[in-house]
Order: sequence, then structure tokens, then C-alpha cells
Amino acid sequence: MNWRWVTMTADARLRRMFSEAGKCFDVAIDHGFFNEYSFLQSIENMKQAVETVLKANPDCIQLSLGQSKLLQHIPGKCKPGLVLRTDAANIYGPELPHYLFSQVIDHAVEHAVRMDAVAVCVNLLLLPNQPELHYQCVKNVMKLKTDCERYGMVLMVEPLVMLPNEAKGGYMVDGDIEKIIPLVRQAVELGGDVIKADPCDNILEYHRVIETASGVPVLVRGGGRASDEEIVNRTVSLMDQGASGIVYGRNVIQHPHPARMTQALMEIVHRGCSAEIALAILNGEDMADEA
Repeated sequence: MNWRWVTMTADARLRRMFSEAGKCFDVAIDHGFFNEYSFLQSIENMKQAVETVLKANPDCIQLSLGQSKLLQHIPGKCKPGLVLRTDAANIYGPELPHYLFSQVIDHAVEHAVRMDAVAVCVNLLLLPNQPELHYQCVKNVMKLKTDCERYGMVLMVEPLVMLPNEAKGGYMVDGDIEKIIPLVRQAVELGGDVIKADPCDNILEYHRVIETASGVPVLVRGGGRASDEEIVNRTVSLMDQGASGIVYGRNVIQHPHPARMTQALMEIVHRGCSAEIALAILNGEDMADEA
């Protein structure tokens, strides 16, 4: 194995993900992988969903193996990079099932290479009183890391701290920074090349999460649907504190104007535009040149 070639290959993929300034906006449209009816809102027609996001030209689109062809079969040299979601889990419903799992698809990294992905994404889940599930996730990350090193693939790890399902009806993240920080650090220690992490309750403390990542780029998750003002102001604050970018799904694809939302967020991530300008873009005003 030519390890120098492998290192260069992973670096080339990172360069396709991130701008010259080291920023990235990844639109996640992989929610159908998790067998939850509510997750399918606005992505019932995946071909249409991918084409809608594609028009706004984000840096990456995150898809499952079964849907990745909708991006990669589109002709042309200039299109977003594919981030391949590699694991399915059954933790997102209002009630936890008797048996919990987080299962990685077979030969995930080989599939990613074949589909010309820039990265693979895997969860590092932490649920209250569910150590077995966390153990499964640690094993998943470890195996993927070995395969990523072998094939020169970028490993995106998603440390996800969850509230008890009964607290707010399922799939609610825990914004406690003292829980987020050690899980982010574990993701880094396990070999994550990119970290996809939740925002914390006090968004002004997020610089502590970025510091904990020890130089590994942190992309911030969007989570559930929020108002335009909330998502825009939050994103501006996160980028100001040193985030390398964002991974938003439902706040883009479930928005009444997903292409406008993508454009507004791209302006924040790549040009550092203000919340006012981003909101103007969302309202249909072309103010990008004033950023």
C-alpha cells in the first residue's frame, strides 16, 4: 500500500469539500435512511429535492447509498461533492424500541470510492442509559477509520447527544455543552477528519466546542426546523466563533424556498455576510453584492 498516495487522496477530497478559506456548507438529504415517516416531509420526491438544492450549488450534498446516484448521475464537472451517509439507526421515534441499533452498511468506504464521494458520515450516538448503543457506534467509527485510511477517504463523525425520548417526544438533542464537549473530543480521538456537531444551548459558548476539536474542522448541525431569524442569527454567531461550516437538512429542504435558504446560508458561510443581508436574500432581494 502506497501510504503517501492514500494521504494525498484524502487531502484531495478535503480540498473538494472545503473552500480555499476552509469553509463548507453540506446540505443533508439523507433522512429517509432512518425509517421515520415525519422525516420524509419535503423529500418524498428525492429527484426533485436533489435538483432543487443543486441549483443553489452548496459545497456538498449528504445522501444515502441508495439515493447517491441522483447526484452522481447528473452530467457536468461542477457540482457539489457527495457525502455518503453510512449508518442507519432506529432511535428517532417518539418511543425507543426494545432493541436499539446503529448499523453501518457493508463495505461502506468501498461504496464511497465507487460513487466518487468526498467523505463518509457516521454517527457517534450518546443516549441516556444506553451504553450498548454507544459501544456499537464506537466500533462503527473504528472500523470505518481503518477503511478510510486504506482508501484515502475522509471520515466525518457526527457526535450526537440525545435527550431521553420521553422528554420531548423523540429525537431531541441535548444542548448541554458539558456533554457535547467530551463526545466531540472522543470523535476526534477516534480519528474523525471532520466533526459534525450540534449547537449548544448557549450559542455564545460554541467556541469551546471548536477548541475541543483540536484543529479538526467542525461543521455544525442544523437540527429541527427553526424560524428564518433563528437559523440565520445562529449561523452567523457560529461562523463568527470559528466553525468551519454547517450541515443543515430540514432547515433547507423543508423551507418554502430551499434554493433561497441555501443561497443565504452560502453567503454567511463563505462571505461572512450579516444576518440582515441573509434575511433579505430569503425575502427574494438580491443583496449579495452588499455583503
